[in-house]
Amino acid sequence: MNNIKTIFSIKDLENLTGIKAHTIRIWEKRYQLLEPERTDTNIRFYNLSHLQKLLNISFLNNNGQKISKIASLTTQEIHQEVRELASKGHLKNHAINTFKMAMLDFDQELFYETYNGLIKDKSFKELFYQVFLPLLSEVGMLWQTNTITPAHEHFLSSLIRQKLLVNTESLQAQNKIKHNNAFVLFLPDNEIHELGLMFVNFEMVSKGERCIFLGSSVPIDSLTDILAYYEKVTFISYFTIRPEKEELSNYLAEFESKLLTNNNHELWVLGYMTQHIDSQSLPKSIKTFKSIDSLMATI
Repeated sequence: MNNIKTIFSIKDLENLTGIKAHTIRIWEKRYQLLEPERTDTNIRFYNLSHLQKLLNISFLNNNGQKISKIASLTTQEIHQEVRELASKGHLKNHAINTFKMAMLDFDQELFYETYNGLIKDKSFKELFYQVFLPLLSEVGMLWQTNTITPAHEHFLSSLIRQKLLVNTESLQAQNKIKHNNAFVLFLPDNEIHELGLMFVNFEMVSKGERCIFLGSSVPIDSLTDILAYYEKVTFISYFTIRPEKEELSNYLAEFESKLLTNNNHELWVLGYMTQHIDSQSLPKSIKTFKSIDSLMATI
């Protein structure tokens, strides 16, 4: 089966570009910016070249160019304007759009080309905060609205995961850790969204900390063995979809009773599900954080 999505509704275009469907229709009518195709039943649809053109138009418009001026340009001239603007430092939104195109087209070469262009001027940390985090947030929304398939999300995530692994490994090779404390990074049972936790690992390693990265879907009982090896263990987890809202209190209570009986040990938690945790009622050994930034500020 071909997973490459080549046909888009106007709602898909709205989700992918951030331009309202109403505005797209006005631009079509007034400026003939796009000429959608039509099905046998007269329903309009768009192809990848329409999407690419609209992403470029959105980029120029967001950087101050009037739509009337953009409309006077050919598709090639629009592309050229985008390249010039991007080369002058207006790269963030352009990079996000280009990564989206790479994802939609399953285009590994475009991903690497865009990444290599960015990494010349930015540190990996800057690139992750400024481009990958907002991109992943958008991709999550696109997946939820059925604009993209799970295959698209997995393709992009796996490429970002590779970059995280390579950059983390190069730092780990330089670390010489003398203390007997450890940060243990894990995801709870049935939680598989590990990119956020992988970036926390990268940040911690960059600060010279000892990190034990266990990855996704780790049962509480399998963490107990680690306690025998280190004087102080700080567990870090990322709750994106698990534990579910009604399971959170029981999960944290079980974690505390099995792993945090020693005053030296703690659990730090980030992620979407933490909004359902009442931080005021937590024991001192468990802390929640709203962002990676806020967690790193405590190190």
